[in-house]
Amino acid sequence: ATALWVKYLRSRGFATGQAPSAAQSHLKKPPGSCFRGGKWGITRLPLEGRGSHWTYEGPHGQEHWPDSYPDCGRQAQSPIDIQTGSVQYDPSLLPVEPEGYRDPSGSTFTLTNNGHTVQLSLPQSLRLHGLPSKYSAVQLHLHWGGKGHPKGSEHQVDGRAFPAELHVVHFNSDKYANVSEAKDKPDGLAVLGVFLEVGSAENPAYNHILDHLEDIQYTEQETPVAAFDVRGLLPAHLGHYFRYNGSLTTPPCHQSVLWTVFHQPARLSAAQLEKLHKSVYATEEETSPAVLLLDNFRAPQPLNQRTVLASFPAGPSGYSAGEIAAIIFGVLLGCLSIFLAGWIVAKRIR
Repeated sequence: ATALWVKYLRSRGFATGQAPSAAQSHLKKPPGSCFRGGKWGITRLPLEGRGSHWTYEGPHGQEHWPDSYPDCGRQAQSPIDIQTGSVQYDPSLLPVEPEGYRDPSGSTFTLTNNGHTVQLSLPQSLRLHGLPSKYSAVQLHLHWGGKGHPKGSEHQVDGRAFPAELHVVHFNSDKYANVSEAKDKPDGLAVLGVFLEVGSAENPAYNHILDHLEDIQYTEQETPVAAFDVRGLLPAHLGHYFRYNGSLTTPPCHQSVLWTVFHQPARLSAAQLEKLHKSVYATEEETSPAVLLLDNFRAPQPLNQRTVLASFPAGPSGYSAGEIAAIIFGVLLGCLSIFLAGWIVAKRIR
């Protein structure tokens, strides 16, 4: 069975290599866990599909998800390729206002490798304002690609993919008692999507997650993480974003998500991104060879009849009207500078 599992994961595009040594930390029992094989392991998480196993490629890959999860074949699926030439500017969209993100004091988070991603639990004291209802946090997780190619995000903008993407999941706490009750309701969830691109400097906020990956190398491992400033994971400016109605991007693909995809990316250093590519595995500790967890993103889905709104006047390639004006002004100023420099030189020659 182990050999078949490894062969199966290879078919979905995962890399294989020699299994590393086991994580050294001894974990106390986290909430909602069970004891397996001498370690505390996770139970099935509330947003994940039950029943048949799913993968991103291969015989149970994303093109086959609708066979076991009918919602995955419906008409309002996520992610999407945001075509900025077709979005509608809506000046009534308010800036997103996180509450409690900067100081989640008294909380301990739990970081989990669930075989599909790394996921950080969040307390319900973290909330969102500026949306149609009040939403309370549940968890955040990451999607990424593989070493040597730039694609790893789920959403795209005008056909451009980013190296990775952060999702922060919330449920409608005005109407529902918990995420299990809300997850399949049309107004049940709100997810913040943050593109991650490579910059020259390290992003210290993400080290609160990345520095613990060695403790959750294998699937069904988890580790406690001290509370930190979650706001630091988001872009500096939260006023510019795209908004549309969609779905969970993994099975069971419930069409219950109000998506907010920020225009401004957050940045990681190349070394930080490499940690995602090299540190976690899609196999259990007992499986050899270990299979790296890579390319855990769903392809863009058809928009169909949906409308994508923008909180700012978006121009070509997602630039705002102000950014386009600044670019034009900069070009004109550069041309004027060149003209003046040439005029001065010509005058001196005379």
